[in-house]
Amino acid sequence: MRVLYFDCFCGVSGDMILGSLLDLGADEQQLRSGLDSVGLTGYELTAEPVVRGSLAATNVTVVVTDQDPTHRHLHDIESMIDNSAVSDNVKQGSKTVFERLAETEARIHNTTPDRIHFHEVGATDSIVDVVGSLIALDTLRVAAVHSSPVHVGTGEVRCEHGALPVPAPATVELLRGVPVYSHGIRTELSTPTGAALITTMSRSFGPMPPMTIEAVGYGAGRKEIAERPNVLRAILGETAGDGAETDMVAVLETTIDDMNPEQYPWLVDRLLEAGVKDVYLVPAIGKGGRPATSVVVICDAHMVERVATIIFEETSSFGLRYRFESRLKLSREFRQVQTQWGPVRVKIGTISGKTVSISPEFRDCKDVAEQNAVPLKRVYEAARAAAKQIIEGNGA
Repeated sequence: MRVLYFDCFCGVSGDMILGSLLDLGADEQQLRSGLDSVGLTGYELTAEPVVRGSLAATNVTVVVTDQDPTHRHLHDIESMIDNSAVSDNVKQGSKTVFERLAETEARIHNTTPDRIHFHEVGATDSIVDVVGSLIALDTLRVAAVHSSPVHVGTGEVRCEHGALPVPAPATVELLRGVPVYSHGIRTELSTPTGAALITTMSRSFGPMPPMTIEAVGYGAGRKEIAERPNVLRAILGETAGDGAETDMVAVLETTIDDMNPEQYPWLVDRLLEAGVKDVYLVPAIGKGGRPATSVVVICDAHMVERVATIIFEETSSFGLRYRFESRLKLSREFRQVQTQWGPVRVKIGTISGKTVSISPEFRDCKDVAEQNAVPLKRVYEAARAAAKQIIEGNGA
């Protein structure tokens, strides 16, 4: 599987993402054609080689040649995107970025997303950065995007609202649940547009996943920084693991020795409803030999804060541990098959295009078994047989 890893060792911005993808080999002609279809006028887009520090990189610049209507509402931008000729993936991703920006600005300024004037992020150059980055990513045919923790910088930045701390309030909101850090570089390294893009694109934030590297691209930031090259590095490769997919997950753990055990099923249900990948309970022995229970949750990296909040609200825990881990997994899809008693959803796992696992959904099998007064095992067997017949018929 083709994957892309962003190394945000000097932060991230919209133009850095676009520059790194072009430097990596994204199709510039498709990029320009897609942007033309959005309906933006009165601007010039340039992509030229530069050197930042000791590293060669691609610098993307948008020069507005006509008066730019910088105050746009969310529905204006969404309409432009919907009426464009870009792919559905690019449309959905672009709208998600601007929706998140609108929601963040609304939260900061105590209003609603539909009343937000986008100011800087609604200007032509930001629309080019957002839509252009997603077009460029689309041309690379990447199956999954991952990112390092994000370097945010420190100090203050001036904008339409006056002097603001770095990272800017919008950047902080957009990076909730994402690992960030600052090594004391007194400038804004990560912008709201960059934060919205990187968190929309990326499945996880942590170490580079196992991969065979194909190409590396560097996108230049706008200014020189004495401490390090002001670039964003994009690494393109194929995942390792003999065809297995790879991603990054967060693992949260806490051990509890003073909670009513009747409350654990409620906690598990709340976590699963929130969208975690898995949650399980492990018997343990706590301090003083007291019986205890370790709660272990596996979820997407961006869900750390949400999952921690649920655990703190629903348990007696005063703290928890979390870490980010690489994961190898089967490629999977869901199909609905027909048994003699009714339909059942089946999860099919493949590796390198070969089916290696067929797993009927328990709840579907349980409902069918109860409704027809047949053993659960027979429903399982029938669902697996029906799925196997479909797979063999398709040559999978």
